Amino acid sequence: MSATLVVKELAAGHGERVLFSGLDLVVAPGDVVGLVGVNGAGKSTLLRMLGGLLSAEAGSVRLSPPTATVGHLPQEPDRIPGETVHGFLERRTGVAAAQRELDAATEALTEERPGADDEYGTALERWLALGGADLEERSASVVAELGLEVALDQPMTSLSGGQAARAGMASLLLSRYDVFLLDEPTNDLDLDGLERLERFVSELRAGTVLVSHDREFLARTVTRVVELDLAQQQVRSFGGGYAAYLEEREVARRHAREEYEEYADTRASLEARARSQRSWMEKGVKNARRKAADNDKVGRKFRSEATEKQASKARQTERLIERLDVVEEPRKEWELRMSIAAAPRSGSVVATLHGAVVHRDSMTLGPVDLQIDWADRVAITGANGAGKSTLLAALLGRLELDGGRGSLGSGVVVGEVDQARGLFFGAEALLDAFGAQVPEWPTAEVRTLLAKFGLLAAHVLRPADTLSPGERTRAALALLQARGVNLLVLDEPTNHLDLPAIEQLESALDSYEGTLLLVTHDRRMLDAVHVTRRLHIDDGRVTES
Repeated sequence: MSATLVVKELAAGHGERVLFSGLDLVVAPGDVVGLVGVNGAGKSTLLRMLGGLLSAEAGSVRLSPPTATVGHLPQEPDRIPGETVHGFLERRTGVAAAQRELDAATEALTEERPGADDEYGTALERWLALGGADLEERSASVVAELGLEVALDQPMTSLSGGQAARAGMASLLLSRYDVFLLDEPTNDLDLDGLERLERFVSELRAGTVLVSHDREFLARTVTRVVELDLAQQQVRSFGGGYAAYLEEREVARRHAREEYEEYADTRASLEARARSQRSWMEKGVKNARRKAADNDKVGRKFRSEATEKQASKARQTERLIERLDVVEEPRKEWELRMSIAAAPRSGSVVATLHGAVVHRDSMTLGPVDLQIDWADRVAITGANGAGKSTLLAALLGRLELDGGRGSLGSGVVVGEVDQARGLFFGAEALLDAFGAQVPEWPTAEVRTLLAKFGLLAAHVLRPADTLSPGERTRAALALLQARGVNLLVLDEPTNHLDLPAIEQLESALDSYEGTLLLVTHDRRMLDAVHVTRRLHIDDGRVTES
């Protein structure tokens, strides 16, 4: 079914804080709209509103036709205890909900309730449209194609992070919605997964709205960009792809600054003229009073006319100021400026593995012989589930080896941003969880540092596990700035980070002088960050190129 999503004057906020307002958007079949903006600008909130999961403070969201189906895929795989892989796929494709509606309609039909025929027909049409008739057959085929070597009746909670990412990809490839809402679909995908996702999105005939911080993915897929500008409290729409958006945005910002500066200069000049004219007028009045006794009628008349003339000029200038079209000064966007604090250098050998073997479920890593030396900058790549995170854990001595041996060098101080951002995922307030990692820091300094990373009073007193994934990632990056490190371990650091923060991280890595272990599928980051070695993991083997 061809469907169009129409949004009129939509508004959202948190309490008194406005996220966006007056948002208009039309998503037609085949459109791929990219939502961009800093963390906290309301991108995920907007997607949930478009999917009918949140109510808008103002405005409307309308589907044409109203019976069209909308699929919302959240940014973090929601693994429900007890749910199997097949159950997960049924739920994410909308087939599970459609099946429940069909069952209820069937029951109403057997009980001969009024209108049951129409309800059954509508429910059956929806179930068929979502692919319920052959979902199980297609699931087996797609799961095998993606290399997800798990049984469909296996619990989702038993899957590794890489396997869960592939299951999420499978649910997307199996979906037959009329409108797709994709929140960070590239997170945790390997290069093969990214290519599949790009093909899927590019070939969709349905309208799509997506949030992604993967610059290459945006450049290859989106046909339009909608920017939620939190600093300016504006929503801007840009035609063309992502590259065109970047160019247009830069031109628009330059013109806005130039327009404001022209307005400010003109106003300042007129105000200076008005002050001079009022000053001359006041001097004229004083002179007239001082010479009031003068019987020279011609002189008094001249002075009076001169004073009135200056007053008239001053009024004219003030009217010119009032008639100026006010141009608001563009507010400077909040900008993350981060650095990575350096600890004293470690020994020449940072970490070693000798004949190391690790067994994890059906995956075996090794035997691995590897030495990481001081100031090595190592990029580690490989498919999901290949063992990248396992290799990191083995190098850091956090994993018991099933064979061989490993060691961490002397004086090594590890700083890590892991896939799960596990340090900030508990019920403890962020301020307390962060402070526990730097106990020597006064609370005021902790607050100041977190504020520099966009985590303000409203964030730091909340339980850490209520923060968004992007906010938890910012906290992890702040910790790198708080603690000196000489071995930096980044496992998918760009997941959930907004685009300005990713660019700042890349800049910070340029000036970092210690040892770096980087796992990322962000293609632009791999190109931007200088590395001295590249390791690739395939079929349990580690090779260097």
